Amino acid sequence: MRETRGAIGVGGSSGIGEALARALADEGYEIGLAARRTERMREIGAELPTESSVATMDVTDTDDAREGFFELAAAMRSVDVVVISAGTAAMNPDLEWEAERETIDVNVRGFTAIAAVAMEYFESTPDRARGGDGHLVGISSVAAHFGVGGVQAYNASKAYVSTYLEGLRAQQADRDADVTITIVEPGFVDTDLSMGGFWECSPETAAEQIARAIRKRRNHVYVPRRWRLVVWFLKATPESVLRRLLS
Repeated sequence: MRETRGAIGVGGSSGIGEALARALADEGYEIGLAARRTERMREIGAELPTESSVATMDVTDTDDAREGFFELAAAMRSVDVVVISAGTAAMNPDLEWEAERETIDVNVRGFTAIAAVAMEYFESTPDRARGGDGHLVGISSVAAHFGVGGVQAYNASKAYVSTYLEGLRAQQADRDADVTITIVEPGFVDTDLSMGGFWECSPETAAEQIARAIRKRRNHVYVPRRWRLVVWFLKATPESVLRRLLS
C-alpha cells in the first residue's frame, strides 16, 4: 500500500476548502494549502493530524499563482489530488464594474490558471502508484445551471467552471495521462459566500460528501446530493416561469 498521499487545496483558508483539507487530512493525506491568508493557513496546518505546507497565493496574479503552485508541489512528498475552491461572490444589481471584474478575475481567470497548471503538473509527473495520474477537483455551483439578476457574473462564472472541467475531461481521451476530473456543484453551504436559502448545509457536511466523491473518483457530484432534484426542476421549467420564480 502506498505510504504517502498528498492533496493541494487552493482556497483552503476558509469555508469548504478548509473543511475539505481537514477531512482529507483525517484520511491520511499530506496537505498543501494555498490562499491569500498566510497566518490562517498556518493555524489550520498546525491543527491537522498530517504534515502540511503553505503557499501564499492570489489567484488573480496568474503568473505568480502558477509558479507558487509548482513550488508548493515541490515541497510535498506527493500530490495526488488538487482541489480548486477559491472563489468570490457579490450581489451587484447595479452592474458596478469593479464587482463584476473581481468575480471574473477570481472565478474565471484564477480558476483557469490553477486548473491548467494542475493538469500540466499531473501530465508531466506521472505516478502509477496513484492508481492514475492524478485527480483534479473543481468547486463549481448549482448556480451554474441558471442566471439570476444581481449575481449574474457569479452564476456565469460557475457555468464556466463546470464547462471548462468537462472540456478537460474530454481532452483526456487523447492524452496518455489518466487524470480523474470531478465537478462539484454545491447548493447553499454556510460559508462567507452563502446568500442563505433552503437546504443549506455546513462546510463539514459538504466536505464529507466531496471527500467521498474523491474516494470513489466520481465525475460529478451535487452537494448535498438532493440538489440534483433542483437542477432537474430548473432544466425542465420554461424560462418565463423561472424568471418569475427567481426574481
